[in-house]
Amino acid sequence: MRIVIATDSLKGSLTSLEAGEAIKKGILLADPDAEIVIRPVADGGEGTTEALTLGMGGHYETVEVTGPFQNRVEARYGILPDGTAVMEMSQAAGITLVPEGGSLDPMKATTFGVGEMIKDAVKKGVRSFIMGIGGSATNDGGAGMLQALGFSLQDSHGQEIGPGAQGLSDLVYISDEKVLPELKECSFRIACDVKNPLCGNKGCSAIFGPQKGASPEDIVRMDGWLKHFAELSGGDPEAEGAGAAGGLGFALQTFLPAKLESGIDLVLEVTRLADYVKACDLLITGEGRLDSQSAMGKAPVGVAKIGKKFGKPVIAFSGSATREARILNSYGIDAFFPTRRISISLEDAIKPDNARQDMIDTVEQAIRLLKVGAAYQIR
Repeated sequence: MRIVIATDSLKGSLTSLEAGEAIKKGILLADPDAEIVIRPVADGGEGTTEALTLGMGGHYETVEVTGPFQNRVEARYGILPDGTAVMEMSQAAGITLVPEGGSLDPMKATTFGVGEMIKDAVKKGVRSFIMGIGGSATNDGGAGMLQALGFSLQDSHGQEIGPGAQGLSDLVYISDEKVLPELKECSFRIACDVKNPLCGNKGCSAIFGPQKGASPEDIVRMDGWLKHFAELSGGDPEAEGAGAAGGLGFALQTFLPAKLESGIDLVLEVTRLADYVKACDLLITGEGRLDSQSAMGKAPVGVAKIGKKFGKPVIAFSGSATREARILNSYGIDAFFPTRRISISLEDAIKPDNARQDMIDTVEQAIRLLKVGAAYQIR
């Protein structure tokens, strides 16, 4: 039996590749002769860099950059064999990068480090980028990133504006005279499933500002500053995804040659998963938790869509699954199996050793079922 494993990570527990290896072990316990291929996947969010870099034989680069609150952080990104850089903006401006003793504050949080990360890759010869932009702590419209890349965002005195959304309150002039010249040769594919515009009731300030520490007063002010920023730049604040990552989506589309795409579709295209699924007898996918939200642009359903395109049976494994997860059966996942076998705390359940063994044990029994039941009659 030829099996392709294409599972997302079990966040906080196993990486995509580790989950795939655990599934492989379970399969081989039940069917030692199985031919198995592991193709790590992600939906464009956390774990995308790791899935693509490890899954495609790339290597990592690490660079020290400015964190969201002016703290220095180490940002890691991958470079694929074809020279494409794979990045997550959260490595430089993520909501988890608050300094010890600090707190979230989108008025001050900057995307400057994202620009530094891009600049580092450009100086190393990279001209093609894939970037996930989920999990930001920022609401500066990407202004910090632009400044790091050489764009000049000035106040009425001809000085560079300060960091964060607050800095946009002083913005009167934008210049690209000193932009990193190599950017003209670059292309950016942005993994983004957020459709929000830049401003208004559905804009980044109103929808995402509260979870980043913004007060109702902050939201009103930030929304106005971003509207003014859009007017100065000549960009389209209503474009789908302009409000992603606190307006970083707007800056990428307006100032860089960037295209926003479905995260899972982008990853599946780059990894060429379809080429492997064509020849398989069974396709296995999964993620940490399967629920009704899994049907909305998440990796398992994206993988299942490819499986059904070629008429392949698809099963999924997850750390847990809600009752609502049964909707996934209508999205191409023929059967799914939560791996938690005994009642223990979530803290213990997500410990890598426990999660790995649970996955191995559950997969083994599922494959044994395939071998003795009618479902084993796979074309």
